[in-house]
Amino acid sequence: MLTVGEALVDLLEQYGVDTVFGIPGTHSIELYRGLENSSIRHILPRHEQGGGFMADGYARATGKPGVCFVITGPGVTNITTPMGEAYMDSVPMLVISPVNQPDAGKYNRGRLHEITDQAAVTAPFTAFSATVNHARQLPELIARAFTIFTSEQPRPVHISIPLDVMPEQIDQPWKAVSLPKPPQAGQDQLQRAAQVINKSECPLIIAGGGCRFASEQVTALAEKAAIPVTTTVAGRGVIAGSHKLAVGAQLRADAVKQMAKDADLVILLGTELAQTDHWDDDLPGELSANQIRVNLNSNTLLAGQKTQAINAEVSSTLQELLPLIDQATDEKRQSAYKCINEVRDQLTNDLTQKEQRHMQVMNMVMPALPSDCTVVSDMTQLAYTSIDFIPLERPNSWFHPTGYGTLGYALPAGMGVAIAKPEQPVLVMVGDAGLQYTVQELTLAAELNLDVTILLWNNDALSQIRDDMVNADIDPLAVTQTNPDFMKLAQACGWDSVAVNDLESLQAQLKVAFSQTERPVLIQLNENELS
Repeated sequence: MLTVGEALVDLLEQYGVDTVFGIPGTHSIELYRGLENSSIRHILPRHEQGGGFMADGYARATGKPGVCFVITGPGVTNITTPMGEAYMDSVPMLVISPVNQPDAGKYNRGRLHEITDQAAVTAPFTAFSATVNHARQLPELIARAFTIFTSEQPRPVHISIPLDVMPEQIDQPWKAVSLPKPPQAGQDQLQRAAQVINKSECPLIIAGGGCRFASEQVTALAEKAAIPVTTTVAGRGVIAGSHKLAVGAQLRADAVKQMAKDADLVILLGTELAQTDHWDDDLPGELSANQIRVNLNSNTLLAGQKTQAINAEVSSTLQELLPLIDQATDEKRQSAYKCINEVRDQLTNDLTQKEQRHMQVMNMVMPALPSDCTVVSDMTQLAYTSIDFIPLERPNSWFHPTGYGTLGYALPAGMGVAIAKPEQPVLVMVGDAGLQYTVQELTLAAELNLDVTILLWNNDALSQIRDDMVNADIDPLAVTQTNPDFMKLAQACGWDSVAVNDLESLQAQLKVAFSQTERPVLIQLNENELS
């Protein structure tokens, strides 16, 4: 006989779960009865928000869902922000929590950790949020969640288990079901798409996060048909930044937006073309009516009559499409190279003075990083410039909270990457304000001896908001703060720390940090003192 908690953990193991992020509480201890004798590793964050971001980083690094156990009420509300980020950035996440016995009238009875409708709290951030009525429903909901993770646009799922269901006895262990594969493109769809591509004179590929595991196929299509490739933030590195067909910036840049508007065919691969990808509400309507869209989310395929909409996974679609594509002429190839070089030159010329300073910093940072290093950045100005203009040679090597834009993301998400891939170093790029959102997770990183280095971009302010206020002719208010001594704070949490004020010292200290693995390292660079 197994309790529900034990049977659930056993079922998660069958679906390949090897790590759970969670903080046990009075209402969730039955889940831990199952974890004790399992092969699943439990990670204890210092706050549910940190745990949720760790699960996000783990999921982005592995492609597997990040799994979280949280308590009723405050545990659920604390993790909704990471769920929102995961939802907007299409990251698979499974959140399991207890819940007070549902009240038919949805009244608050004053019970511990009570929410009148807990499932409704997480519904906007999930593919689905459900409460089981009986233990036998739980394996069905878990199967539904993993079906979404493997065959649809991945997004978070929240499953609530009533307190009276948790200790129920299960006669037989639950069994995982065979999971469906992603939908495949039909031959007629591929034929029509190939005809449109072969006829186009000035096409453009826009590659999104749905291409992160289709780098080889995207590059092959671009090379065969001589098609320039630009990416969203999530798609950076899908085509190597040094490749002749890589435009080298996101759609945020004016020169790239104009290139997209001038294209006679736009091929949207694994992207919703969200507003946070381009910051131009008019751009989608200004693109050519001739479009090919390949996406697992059928809602993103709704478009005009000239759109070839393919509800399928990108890599397999392109693999089947490639033999149908004509080899580009030398004339078309040279024309593409010329256009791309002009855009690259324009991007360099359009850099603001502040962006130029950021690039000076990053031109010292990037050579100091090990070749297998993953960068995880926060919402800070140094990162904004970097994700637009720093080329990447491989996908899945830089993660950024694009869709929801959450401060405090980088440290715990970077830790999640390090937990998923302990053999690979991680650089966390974060501002002074953002670090303080989840600073308590420093202690866990030291406890686990994670190979994480923080580059702290300190300007003693919410600098972007200050600049926005100034640009809006508003006197800056509530955008500066008194920071702690980050050096002593890091040391108190078990980290090594050093402050640098020039770029040569920054590069040298980064190399030192990545050459040792005894303790995580925080390197502070104060923008106001930078020489």
